[in-house]
Amino acid sequence: MRIGPFALPNAFFVAPMAGVTDRPFRMLCRRLGAGHAVSEMVTSRRELWNSLKTSRRADHAGEPGPIAVQIAGVDATEMADASRYNIDRGAQIIDINMGCPAKKVCNRWAGSALMRDEPLAIAIIEAVVAACAPRGVPVTLKMRTGWSAQGEGGRNALKLARAAEAAGVAMVTVHGRTREMGYGGVAEHQTVAAIKAALAIPVVANGDIHSPARALEVLRATGADAVMIGRAAMGRPWIFREALHLQQHGHLPPPPATHEVLLWLTEHLHDHYVLYGEHTGVRSARKHIGWAVQALPGGEAFRRQMNAIDSCEAQLAAVTAFFDELGSHHALLPEGPHPQEGAETAAANEDSGDAPWLAAA
Repeated sequence: MRIGPFALPNAFFVAPMAGVTDRPFRMLCRRLGAGHAVSEMVTSRRELWNSLKTSRRADHAGEPGPIAVQIAGVDATEMADASRYNIDRGAQIIDINMGCPAKKVCNRWAGSALMRDEPLAIAIIEAVVAACAPRGVPVTLKMRTGWSAQGEGGRNALKLARAAEAAGVAMVTVHGRTREMGYGGVAEHQTVAAIKAALAIPVVANGDIHSPARALEVLRATGADAVMIGRAAMGRPWIFREALHLQQHGHLPPPPATHEVLLWLTEHLHDHYVLYGEHTGVRSARKHIGWAVQALPGGEAFRRQMNAIDSCEAQLAAVTAFFDELGSHHALLPEGPHPQEGAETAAANEDSGDAPWLAAA
C-alpha cells in the first residue's frame, strides 16, 4: 500500500504510543519488520516546541523514511503551524491524533474528544492538509470509532472518515473502541470494515491485535489495507516479522534465538542512552527491559533488580548476564504467556501518556 508518494513494504505497522515509540523504539521495530512507524504525539503549542521533551520527540537523526510525526492539539491554526514546524525538522508524513482517550488530553478537547466536535475536527483536518499539501507531505488521521456508543451520532467515525477523505487525507487508522471505552471491553472492527467499504484511501485497523494470527484475522475480517500493532510490540518487537512470515508462509517462524534478542535489546539500549543521556536514559530504559523479560524464566526477579541499577554500563552488563544465562539453557527464546493488549499495566500507553501540551516547557 501507499501513503501519498511512499510505498510501504508490508501491512504491519507499529502504533504511536506516548512514552514508548520514541526514535530508538521505532527504528528497532522497523528493523524487525514493521512496515510503518508513527512517532509519539508532538504538541501543537508553539511555546512548548523548544522543551526538552518535544525536542526529543522531534528528533529523527538516522531514522529511515518515511518519517511520520503525530501532532495533537485543539486549534486549527496551531495544528497547521505544528505541521510546518515538524516538516522543517524532517517529517515526511503528518499524522493527526484524534484517538487519545486519556482524560488529561480529552479534558482539553484534544485527542478523541475532537470527535465530539465535528466542525472543529474537520477544520483541523482541512488546515493541516492545506499546510502540508504545498510541501508534498501527505496527512494521515488516527481516530476511534467515536466518542460514545450511546446516543445518536456518538459512534461517528464513518462520517468523519468520509470528511477526512474529502479534505485530502491520505490514510485513516481506526481504533475499534469509543473514547468512553478507554482500553476496556473488546475492540470491534465492524466499524473499520464499514469505513474501508466506503473509502477509496487506505484504511488501517487498530485495537486488540495481540498476536500475528490476530493481525491476519483482522485483515481478513475488515478488508483493511493494514493493521496497527501497539502494546503487543512492547518487549516483543519481532511480532512484525512474525506476522509477515505467517502471511507469506502460512505458519509462524521459530522463536528468535536468545542471543539475537540480546543483540536487539543492547542495540536498542545504546540508541536509547544516546537520545536521553545517562541519567534519564537508564531510568526510562527500565520499562523496555521489563517488557522484554517479563514472560521469561526469572524475568520478574530481574525486573526488580533493574530498579536498583542507575548507570548505563551496569544496566547493559546486567542485561547481558541475564540473557547469557538464559541462552545457556535455551538456544531459542522460551515461549511464555504473551502479554495481551488491554493489560492494565500498559493501558495508559497507546495514544496517551504524558500529554505534551500539559507538560512544562
